[in-house]
Formats: sequence, C-alpha cells, structure tokens
Amino acid sequence: MVAIRNILLLFLCITVFTPILLYTYTDNLTAVNYSSAEQEFVHNVTTFVVDQQTYLHMWMNSLEISTVLQKPIRVVYPEDSSNINNLPHDILTEQGKQHIESPSEVNNKGPVLQKTIKHNGKTSSVALVRKLKDQLIQAKVYLSLQKIKKIPYLTRELQLRVKEISRTLGDASKDSSLPKNANERMKAMEQSLMKGRKIQNDCATAAKKLRAMIHLSEDKLRAHEKKNLFLTQLTAKTLPKGLQCLSLRLTSEYYNLNSSQQEFPNQENIEDPGLYHYAIFSDNILATAVVVNSTAAHAKDASKHVFHIVTDRLNYAAMRMWFLANPPRKATIQVENIEDFSWLNSSYSPVLKELDSPYMINYYLKTPFDSKLKFRNPKYLSILNHLRFYLPEIFPKLKKVLFLDDDVVVQKDLTDLWSITLKGNINGAVETCTKKFHRFDSYLNFSNPLVAKNFDPRACGWAYGMNVFDLVEWKKQNITEVYHNWQKLNHDRQLWKLGTLPPGLITFWKRTFPLNRSWHVLGLGYNPNVNQKDIERAAVIHYNGNLKPWLEISIPKFKGYWTKYVDYESEYLRECNINQ
Repeated sequence: MVAIRNILLLFLCITVFTPILLYTYTDNLTAVNYSSAEQEFVHNVTTFVVDQQTYLHMWMNSLEISTVLQKPIRVVYPEDSSNINNLPHDILTEQGKQHIESPSEVNNKGPVLQKTIKHNGKTSSVALVRKLKDQLIQAKVYLSLQKIKKIPYLTRELQLRVKEISRTLGDASKDSSLPKNANERMKAMEQSLMKGRKIQNDCATAAKKLRAMIHLSEDKLRAHEKKNLFLTQLTAKTLPKGLQCLSLRLTSEYYNLNSSQQEFPNQENIEDPGLYHYAIFSDNILATAVVVNSTAAHAKDASKHVFHIVTDRLNYAAMRMWFLANPPRKATIQVENIEDFSWLNSSYSPVLKELDSPYMINYYLKTPFDSKLKFRNPKYLSILNHLRFYLPEIFPKLKKVLFLDDDVVVQKDLTDLWSITLKGNINGAVETCTKKFHRFDSYLNFSNPLVAKNFDPRACGWAYGMNVFDLVEWKKQNITEVYHNWQKLNHDRQLWKLGTLPPGLITFWKRTFPLNRSWHVLGLGYNPNVNQKDIERAAVIHYNGNLKPWLEISIPKFKGYWTKYVDYESEYLRECNINQ
C-alpha cells in the first residue's frame, strides 16, 4: 500500500516539475529566435483584428449603400443638365447587373455614391412629379386596351389609381408641393400597372395607343398656340379702356382752355438747328409721355432739347393738353396734327394712295385667320407709321433729327449722338444681325428677281426705334424719292409684306452707319430673356413686339423700367383708373 502511494507521489512530482524544466530549457534554446517569432505572432493577431474591423466597416458601408440604393437608381435631370457625366459607373450600369468589388473599392465608392445621390435629390426636385405623370399616362393607355377592359376588377382598380394620382398631382409642379402620401400612391399605382403588364403583352397595340395620344396632344397644342397668337394680336391692337378714357378726359379739358392757354412756351426753339431735336409720331398719349419724360430726365441741359410730336386728329387736343399740364422740365414741346400736312396726300405719297385702296383694307382687315396673322395688323394702315420717311418735309430747316418710337424708354443722356459723324450715310442705327432672322432674307422676298438682283440676303438688318438721321444728306441723295420708287414697285406686296422696316432696309441700303450696340437694346416687348446687363448699360431700351408695357400682357420683370416715368398720382390717370 505504501509502495503504491510512493509511485503516485513520484508521478505527481514528474507532472509538476517536468513542464518547468522543459520551459526553462526551451526558453534558453529559443532565446535567439523569439524576437522574430513574437513579431510574427503579434503581426498575425494585429492583422486579424484590423481585418475584422475592415470587414466590419465594409459590411456597414454595404448596408448604407444598399439602404440608399433601395430607392430607384434612375434620376431625372433637367434637359440642360450636365450632371449625368458625373454619375458613378455603377449607377449608369443596368439595374440587374452585379459587380463584386474589393473592400477598397467599396470604401472609396461608398461616400461618392451617397454624395451623388444627395446631390441628385437636390437637383431632381421634380422627379416624383414626373414619375406620377408617367404612371398616369400608362394607366390611361392600359384602360383603353381591350384585354384590360375585359377584366372588371383591374379596370376598377386602375380607374381608382388614376383618380388618386390625379388628386395627388393637382397643380403641383415640384415634389415639395405634393402631399405626404404621394410615395405610397406611387407604389400602389406601380403595383396596379404591374398587373396590367402581366395581362397585356401586346407592345404594338400599346405603342399605337400612345402614338394616338401624342397626335391628339399635338393637335390641342397647335390649337392653343393659334388661339394664344390671335388673342395676343387682338390685345396688342386694342386700346385699353383707361387710355381711351384719358384721351377723352384730356380733350374735354383742352377745349375748356382759352386760346392763350393752349399755346406752348419757347416756340422759337422749334426751328433752331443748334438744338437737339427729337421726332415722335404717335397716337398713344401715355407712351409718348414716357418717351419725353425719360429723355428729358437724363438730359444734361433739358432746355436745349426740342420734342416734335405728330399725332392724328383724334388725339391732337388730348396730346397737347397732357404736355400743357405736364411740361417736361425746361424742354420745348411741339405737337402737330398730321391732318395739317397739306403736302402729304395720295398724289404725292404712293404709300398713302396704297393705304387708302380697297385691296389694302381687305388685306389687313378682312383676310381670314392664318399663320401670317402679324402681317394683318391694321396699325400698318396708319400713315403715322410711315411719317419716318418724310422727315425733311416735316422739318425743312433742321440738319439732324433723332427719331424715337413711342415704345422706348431713354436711360441716358443722348446728346452725344449728334456729335457722331455718319460718314456720308443718312441713317445711324444699331445693327441686329447677331441672330439669323435679323438678316435681309427675313424681311424681303428674295424669290423675286428684283430683290435678288439688288440686295444681299445675308446683309445685316438694323433697328428702327432710335435712329439719327442726317437731313442734309437725305435731301442731297433724294432719299424720299428712292422710298417712293420702291413703294410703287411693291404695289402687289411681292417684295415685302410687313410694316416699315423692310422698306427702310431697302431705302437706306448702303446708307446706314452702325452705332454701338449699347445705344439701343431691343426685345423687351417679346423676349423675356433679354440680358439684364445689356438693359442696364443701354441708353435706350425698346419694347418692340406685342407685349407693350402699358398692356396687361406685358413682361412683368421689364415693366418697371417704363412705369418709373409715369406719374400715377396725376388726377387724369386716377380719374381713368390707370394704375400700376
């Protein structure tokens, strides 16, 4: 028994001391190699921990990316957007295409994706609206297909979805205007459309229906465009009620004055060639007042400026009364009645004879509506529009005259125009050939051999509205006779059709001196995209076009340049309810 106990104790001692001895021996034996082994071990452990962190970070990123990409990848950009070039590659690939990327690719690309999608979310503020509209069109197409019509429950479901989407869209033009449940209704509609797609696989029929809808929409658009053109033309040539009232009110007031009160001061300046003379031909009292007020307001010495206004018999008294009651600083005013020009008759002026003819009246007033509606404007029947070709006859003692249309606003002092040498030319004007349609072939009929022989179709057009005319050269070169000859040749409207610019281009062909563009900026009566800096720099801005600033259809952002020269506190304007 004792022997067994001793054996057990021996084994116990061996088991206790043997590892100690072995450890001591091994420690001494491997002391030299321990350092490298330890480093390798630590490196492996560190790598393992780092890799665990890396893969954990990758996994988190992949969750973020997958969360972001759960939304539709397709992004709707504005037509002129260039952001599509900046999209990551995997957004541009097909949705079903898979790509296994390395951890570094995921780490590098994740933030880019998130940033791009945030950027897209900011710029694509109409993406949901467009998606809903697309769904609405698709649903209507499905409802018109025979296969769908035969399935009552699906028809009812699609009709319900169409009503929901229509109510959701309302008048919304951007995503922020949509109700909160827009996304839910979009998803519901998508589910209904999926059912329709499974039933209707006839793409040809669907395409035919869509094509028919497009044609119908195009027809409606053309009809609306024609209606809009007609109404715009009608509004443009209709005198507003307030301006009619103003003319009547002023006329009545004028004839209540005695003869001495009806005269303007400083009439000795009218024929003084040493002063600055302006010619304005108009029957619009308020528009003429703005031209005179804006010019006088910017003149360095208003007393040296003379305004010659010619109007018709109907507005003569009213025009005089306005300027008697509202004299423009120290400037001189002359108002004349075109009826008093005894020399201007049909035997002298071919255009007057032409305007009185039944053919021209029918052409302008009785021609059925067509795409050339602007050619039918009765304002071209007014001789006031053609007086610009008779300046030497109207002002026989003057040497230079600045012609201004009644739809301009002057923003700077214009006296420097009189010091410009026209170099033997008669007309000083700003050229308008920066655009294709302002060349000669836009105004003249070059299929006519007479026009083709004498003029260059690519020649640069110029603007009426602010023109310096050298009346000495005009008389010397007998320009009025040139104008008369071309008017006689155009008796059948085969050389040109519209207004006074085409005969002006012909009459002053190779007799026009180009002025700096900053003198005259056009387009405020039809083009809302006129450059703001050009407007601010311009000496004269021109509301050419139908959207005149005194009409309700004017371009709002340009109206302020005109209204600042209208005294809306005037008793005449208040009585006629003319306000901003």
